[in-house]
Amino acid sequence: MDKDKNCVDVNQSASISHCDNVAVPPATAPAGTTIIKVPVTLAEREIRSSLVANIHFPDPVLEIKDIKKRLKIVQCRLLTPPAPTTDPTFSTGPFQLFLKGFVRKNIQYATPCPNSSGSCVSSEIKSLTVDVPFECVTTVEFNQPDDNPVQLPQVGTRTEFDFFREQKLGHGFPEKDHLLSSDLSQFHQESTQFYNELPFCELLSSSITEWDEAIDRKPLPGNAPFEEGTFHEIVEKMFLRFTIKILQKQQVRITAL
Repeated sequence: MDKDKNCVDVNQSASISHCDNVAVPPATAPAGTTIIKVPVTLAEREIRSSLVANIHFPDPVLEIKDIKKRLKIVQCRLLTPPAPTTDPTFSTGPFQLFLKGFVRKNIQYATPCPNSSGSCVSSEIKSLTVDVPFECVTTVEFNQPDDNPVQLPQVGTRTEFDFFREQKLGHGFPEKDHLLSSDLSQFHQESTQFYNELPFCELLSSSITEWDEAIDRKPLPGNAPFEEGTFHEIVEKMFLRFTIKILQKQQVRITAL
């Protein structure tokens, strides 16, 4: 195979220097005099979810000293159906909002020192960082007083067309008869694509209420105080609340200054 050969051969007719243009009215929201394209706030919603997770520690845990938590959203996708040809371009829903993320937890804990013995328990501070995943879907309707409608995506099209061709039938058929059909050696198509604006999210705030409980706690051996013990595993229950802003770039009309 010739490595220098181009994959596509372009003849002279495909590089004509002049192109025509016609004005196209933009899809806009409320009336005005100047058209701008900006991120439009569709809605702000507080999402609520509950999580349960088992966390295993690599060392025996005497007690948990502190837990720092941070919410991480990795997917916030508003599923919008295509705009029907008979309905308006904008819609208030309902839509499905798919959410996926993690609660990052940095757990600081005390673990007994190997040479600890007697009635005094020596310990050292260690930390464990884990990501607790969550995933959910919620129904969103943009019908609150501060909400704005969603601009629905327009669907691309592909249509084929053929040309009539009369061909000879060849040997075994009367000379006056002909094959009346389209030409299978040719293919003709018209296609359109629309590059729609995808709604996106911003994280505004989060609140996490948790309850952690050891499930394998055992007393310390020897002469250690009777109430002291260690564990390796906890069951964690969390109530998660976070507020997101749902936006979409839209063309809107404003009054010119």
